[in-house]
Amino acid sequence: MKIIQVSGWYFPDSLGGTETYVSALSSGLRAAGHEVAIAAPDPGAPCERTYHHDGFPVFRFPIPASPTRDEVQHRTAARGAEHLHAWLREMRPDVIHFHTFGTGTGPHEVRAAKATGARVIATTHTGSLGFICQRGTMMRWGRELCDGIMSPNTCAACELQHRGLPRPLADVVGLVPPAAGHLLGRVPGKLGTTLGMSDLVTRNAALQADMLSQVDRFVVLTERAQRAVLANDGVGAPVVLNRLGVRATAAQIEQARAVERPRRPHLTVAYLGRFERIKGVHDLARAIKSLGQDLPVRVEFRGPVSNLRELAITNELKAIVGPDAWVQFLPPVEPEQVFDYLRTVDVLCCPSVALEGGPTVALEAMAV
Repeated sequence: MKIIQVSGWYFPDSLGGTETYVSALSSGLRAAGHEVAIAAPDPGAPCERTYHHDGFPVFRFPIPASPTRDEVQHRTAARGAEHLHAWLREMRPDVIHFHTFGTGTGPHEVRAAKATGARVIATTHTGSLGFICQRGTMMRWGRELCDGIMSPNTCAACELQHRGLPRPLADVVGLVPPAAGHLLGRVPGKLGTTLGMSDLVTRNAALQADMLSQVDRFVVLTERAQRAVLANDGVGAPVVLNRLGVRATAAQIEQARAVERPRRPHLTVAYLGRFERIKGVHDLARAIKSLGQDLPVRVEFRGPVSNLRELAITNELKAIVGPDAWVQFLPPVEPEQVFDYLRTVDVLCCPSVALEGGPTVALEAMAV
């Protein structure tokens, strides 16, 4: 079969669990005799491009670096996504597999995929679980796991609090009826986004229902995610649970475990992942700062810094922990080197502030 994997981001300019998942899945499918290609948007690019990564053809299509509100909210297809639509028609695949929805890889692209006659599968790797959680974390008020049941008023208030509104004010604005929010949401700027939040949540519920009707399978990574998807009138929906694993054989894991840990006079603590707020890196930096410098502890932050946002967050973390050498910011670890690296550290911290499907790096750490 010819199989297309559509990811919201991909190697080499992005390095994370979703990319590792897509790469490992593609390798397994290729080993089983299938033809695999990968597609991903390329924000800010002037035109489409094609290259090979790990032996797979990768198609990158341009989308705006600063998309409009309508593009982000999937009211309209993202500019440039028509390149993906045309490429999918040209490729004539048997299966098209989406990995998380975003700008340029959303409902419009699912419909374009369906129109090719291919079977369409979607796997959600983020806390949004498709279009259920506008906050993108499945954490109510950022403090406790949400039950995942969509409510225009409750979900709107939670997202507004996430965007900086004080909780009492968020509760009040969240009470705006969706019909009124539909009109008020057309006000330009942040005011329109704020007043139209209940309408956005209502439209998200419609997008979720439409997406589930379009795909042949909707894959989730945890039982909690499965319960949340089915709780939103999802009875009979094509929801499948497929837990995360690690990209290694039992022999490779045993080989990694056999490597003797280095003997050092200090405890080595590591963070391995993206520099994003949702990953909880600021909480970890503040925790590190609270330790002081008298304990025999060394900390390593390792992750890609491939854009201005990641650079800004890295600088924020450095400002929190201070300039001392006991906290280091080092280059990212390539996927094939993860097991070897994890054997050199004593503690791995995964301080995510969102519902995770793994995360993959935590499973890799447990494996060794």
